[in-house]
Amino acid sequence: MKFQRQLAISLVALSASFAPALAAVSPLDLVQPIADYKIYVQGKIDTLVKDTKAFTDAVKAGDLAKAKALYAPARVNYETIEPIAELFSDLDTAIDSRADDHEQKEKSADFYGFHRIEYGLFNQNTTDGLAPLADKLYADVLDLQKRVAGLTVPPEKAVDGAASLLEEVASSKISGEEDRYSHTDLWDFQANIDGAQKIVALVEPLASKENPDLIKTVNDNFATVDTILSKYKTADGFQTYDKLSESDRKALAGPVTALAEDLSKLRGTLGLN
Repeated sequence: MKFQRQLAISLVALSASFAPALAAVSPLDLVQPIADYKIYVQGKIDTLVKDTKAFTDAVKAGDLAKAKALYAPARVNYETIEPIAELFSDLDTAIDSRADDHEQKEKSADFYGFHRIEYGLFNQNTTDGLAPLADKLYADVLDLQKRVAGLTVPPEKAVDGAASLLEEVASSKISGEEDRYSHTDLWDFQANIDGAQKIVALVEPLASKENPDLIKTVNDNFATVDTILSKYKTADGFQTYDKLSESDRKALAGPVTALAEDLSKLRGTLGLN
């Protein structure tokens, strides 16, 4: 009898611990949104491959003006799907690391990728010596395309990705450190916003059932950030980030931070904690 009472108590406690999970979105409900997200990611990577090829071809041809013009458009595809790219840490480091991630910064032999080429193009104002780096960048992007094709996207990583895209903007990118040589940061910001919006749009029907107020707040904040970014759009992209004043940057930082905080609640809303 004592064992039976203990068992009954344990079962009650166990059922209570699972109550929030049972009330949340079923994992089966997330299958289609996550499948749709992977299709979106694959499409962006296909475009990344094509645009990176055009960019690296210009670098290798020694066409400095063309290479500079193609730098930001090529990178936006990576920034849009960065949460998935970061699942492959070796490739993310090779493709997208910054000088600060390396011991000797720009002089480091293991500093590759977009930002190393950016340094040569915009800081050194030359394509000299960049051909091997261009070849490696394109090879790494092709490798990313191959790996993602065989990837089963973890739902929690996809949902967390919406918040992580904005958290990185708020915590570090807002300072201008990402594209410090080209000052094309606003291209990256828009790509991060677009990638986060796609994730939210795919899970919105499920999340709205659990927390409609949160989704309304998120969408309102997206609209605010998009409106701010639209002020800096030009015919061929965006103003360079060095032209924004400190007050301009602060006006952008507040809504981005609020949006990141709201997006961090999505995972719990969908029962993925």
